[in-house]
Amino acid sequence: MPKSRRDRKVSLTKTPKKGLEAKQALIAELRKCADTYKHIFVFSVANMRNSKLKDVRNAWKHSRIFFGKNKVMMVALGKEPSSEYKENLHQVSKHLRGEVGLLFTNRTKEEVDDWFSKFKEVDFARAGNKATYTVALDAGPLEQFPHSMEPQLRQLGLPTALKKGVVMLLSDYEVCKEGDILTPEQARVLKLFGYEMAEFKVTIKFVWNSETGEFQKLVGDEEEEDEEEEDDDICED
Repeated sequence: MPKSRRDRKVSLTKTPKKGLEAKQALIAELRKCADTYKHIFVFSVANMRNSKLKDVRNAWKHSRIFFGKNKVMMVALGKEPSSEYKENLHQVSKHLRGEVGLLFTNRTKEEVDDWFSKFKEVDFARAGNKATYTVALDAGPLEQFPHSMEPQLRQLGLPTALKKGVVMLLSDYEVCKEGDILTPEQARVLKLFGYEMAEFKVTIKFVWNSETGEFQKLVGDEEEEDEEEEDDDICED
């Protein structure tokens, strides 16, 4: 009796590897953008939200935004003067650390700075975020919640009980204090009660000009400056 093809075992080692092809395609696309657009802006993101970044992409359809895959972007632009794709692009690569991205655009520095300085959207904080203000709940009925929510609220640490089918907060309860690093439970409670503490914000930090090869720092922070000084010390050694 012939064997069924369904019974054949396929070794996973024989499956095609698409990772390298995807990286090479991204490198080619980044270099094409470097040839096409006048400016490359390095930006950082605070309180990253994919939905918010999508809004930014939609507003800047005339440009190109790349976010994530920092190591691949560094290879595309060049990590050192000897390997850089164009003059001073290694300076851009040097700042591709953490939650940062690249904006390729023909818009002027003033236009970019003006738009992004105004674009801020609030959202619910996540675990690990810092509480921006104190939130305290007063004892009493929580009529915004159905009775089925009471066990979940109690699991989150709230002193609740059901009374005649109504969720009751039995005593005053402080959810968080200003400056607290939020736990998953605190973040969940704040979201359930509608308190938004996170601000999605894009900060434009550096710009590279394709016509002159000039790389310019626009804004920075002390932590970043300290890292740059450490890098300089290492190079000197």
